[in-house]
Amino acid sequence: MKKLILSSLLLCTFFVVQTTAQIQTPSASPSAKLMQTVGLTDITIEYSRPSKKGRELFVEIEKWGKMWRTGANQSTKIEFSDDVKIEGKEVKKGKYAMYSIPGKEKWTVMLYSDLTLGGNVNGYDKSKEVIRFDANTVIMKEEMESFNFIVDVLQDNSAVVGFMWGKYYVPFKVEVEVESKVMAAIEKTMAGVSRNDYYQAALYYYKNGKDMDQALSWAKSANEIAEKEGNPRYWQLRLEAQIQAKKGDMKRAVAKLAESTAAAKKAGNTGYAEANEKMTAEWKSANPDK
Repeated sequence: MKKLILSSLLLCTFFVVQTTAQIQTPSASPSAKLMQTVGLTDITIEYSRPSKKGRELFVEIEKWGKMWRTGANQSTKIEFSDDVKIEGKEVKKGKYAMYSIPGKEKWTVMLYSDLTLGGNVNGYDKSKEVIRFDANTVIMKEEMESFNFIVDVLQDNSAVVGFMWGKYYVPFKVEVEVESKVMAAIEKTMAGVSRNDYYQAALYYYKNGKDMDQALSWAKSANEIAEKEGNPRYWQLRLEAQIQAKKGDMKRAVAKLAESTAAAKKAGNTGYAEANEKMTAEWKSANPDK
């Protein structure tokens, strides 16, 4: 009986090993990933790199005029961290599969919303096509053995993305938005520290027991800005009150908490106002002489 059980266990172990073990070998078309920042936008390309191996491109490998996945294995994918323009056509930020139709003079390149189609080009659904554009076929002096992408001619607001294989290079222009982003950052920076910046800094110091004098200074600055805007924030007023209490100045703490309660009621947040009133009662009970 014991021998039978042992034999069964060994047999099970054999099948587990057989089903889980994997032998890794080099891929005929290794995967690659290219990431390039253009201006303030990241362009990321994930693809696999087939090689010529002495064959004639687009005759023996792929075909002129026939749709191609623009690489090997899974779909070639291109991702933009912001909205861009490709050959003058607007493309929303996101990740897209790239397909193309080789031409001796011009290529047609398509961005596709379905990332799972892979090489099954017969299943290509035109309704999932985001854009298509033409790109000139450039004949290179030196041949490229393995398929490759490149991002070149880098400018502040544009770059040329291209793929090459054999003697063929297919470039297309990608434009990115820089001006509005830089101007917005300049305006924000030159305007100085925001109300919320002061509040978040004060809150961090308060919660982590750091310098309460500094925390109080930042909390007051946040509330002064809110007051100038004509829109007191009850949560900011409460924080200033809590910092005052932690410093032992209960008189100012209670007064500031009363302001927070009034602002909460005006904003319609009765729950916050009730919590403030409860906190006030607790402070007065714990500090009857202050």
